[in-house]
Amino acid sequence: MRTLALLMAATATALTPVMAQAQYRGLRQTDVLQAQQQHPLLVEEFGGAETGARAAYVESVGRRVAIPSGVINPQAAYHFTALNSAVENAFSVPGGYVYITRQLMGLMNDEAELGFVLGHEIGHIAANHAQARKAAATRNSVLSVLGAILGSAVGVGNLLSQAAQLRTLSFSREQEFQADELGIRYVTAAGYDPGAGASMLAALARATALSARTQGRANRSTPEWASTHPLSETRAQRALAAAQKTGRVGQGVRNRGAFLGQIEGLYVDDDPAQGIIEGRSFIHPDLRMQFVVPIGYQMQNGTHAVTIAGSAGQAQFSGGRYTGSLEDYIGLALRQVAGNTPLNVAPSQRTTVNGLPAAFTTARANTQSGVIDLSVMAYKWDTNTTYHFVMLTRGGMGIGPFAQMVDSLRRISPAEAAAIRPRIIHVQTVGPNDTVQSLASRMAYPNFKVERFLSLNGLASKDLLARGQKVKLVVYGTRRV
Repeated sequence: MRTLALLMAATATALTPVMAQAQYRGLRQTDVLQAQQQHPLLVEEFGGAETGARAAYVESVGRRVAIPSGVINPQAAYHFTALNSAVENAFSVPGGYVYITRQLMGLMNDEAELGFVLGHEIGHIAANHAQARKAAATRNSVLSVLGAILGSAVGVGNLLSQAAQLRTLSFSREQEFQADELGIRYVTAAGYDPGAGASMLAALARATALSARTQGRANRSTPEWASTHPLSETRAQRALAAAQKTGRVGQGVRNRGAFLGQIEGLYVDDDPAQGIIEGRSFIHPDLRMQFVVPIGYQMQNGTHAVTIAGSAGQAQFSGGRYTGSLEDYIGLALRQVAGNTPLNVAPSQRTTVNGLPAAFTTARANTQSGVIDLSVMAYKWDTNTTYHFVMLTRGGMGIGPFAQMVDSLRRISPAEAAAIRPRIIHVQTVGPNDTVQSLASRMAYPNFKVERFLSLNGLASKDLLARGQKVKLVVYGTRRV
């Protein structure tokens, strides 16, 4: 959560599909213009864009893979952006814009895998898969996202979260299979090892399985790739079969050294400039704030908001510049979330939380899934700034499941803020005395160090390290100026 705001950027609009791989077709000008307009909003929503050598590298690999995509003048038609986002994902919009997050790049082990992921997204554009997103794009709202546990809340809400944005970008399983096959076709034509598709999908499967083991302690939600790009053993097997049909598995370029050189120093997990998740705590060193979520609840840190999800309800934390009263702020937050849905709103009450002036209320809404309580807790941070939690629970529960969370928001000290450091990728050359255990002990995590090291490097527990081999570590680094 970097710049907190009440309104979120809009998602990419879906368009009518055509047959995949029409020979040398051009992108529709309306799609291109729309993508150009949406690009700054998407970049802002997903934490900003990577710049410098790494951005140029991603662009060069993308242009190389795009050449065989069947689009007129592919070098100019496609645009590639590396996003400063801790979410593992890649996505594209019909006008030729392809996005990949730094978190997903951190899972990769060579340039061919990067080429496959970019080729996969190019395949979605070339095959014009966007129509599958249309229904989802018109249904997303904060209440539909927060209310997933409660069932459908059709017609409620206008506020979009980053998690909602990412889920609107999902495709059917068959479309994912087709995009995989196109990505393999493109990387093979570009001279890369077509086996990169299978190895990349294996890396994603490892990361998803590890997340399932650790997320109870880490309080993070499932990697977005797992929900927007469904993984399965069948999908990995199909990718391997498609690669083997080329007859070039193991023969193409991997460019592992060049890739590892580009991701040295890459941020992993949260950027402290957007706040970080540590266990059950969300801590923002620049805003000097902290709150703690209930046991068993998970967080998703977006550019504009933090989403919290658990068995008894879901919530979102955001806010920003506001000079009016807390009561007016609560009314604005309720209207932004509920839209035209009638609410039975209780009078707001004043309180103080850790020295912060605060106010709260609960409104009740009737939805297709029954009665829902929509609660808002707002805090006057300073003269010009107000933050709030919006919470969604079953009717009659109110703020109850989140009582400890809303009472935990506090200012942190300068010393606490200064202690927050980013996690970064460090490429280590294996020395004569290095072992999996000794290198894993340097991983900047409190638990599952060996498992994280093995997953990050695509190694099995029985694998031995060779002297001179390059491996990835996640260590603590220094913040960007």
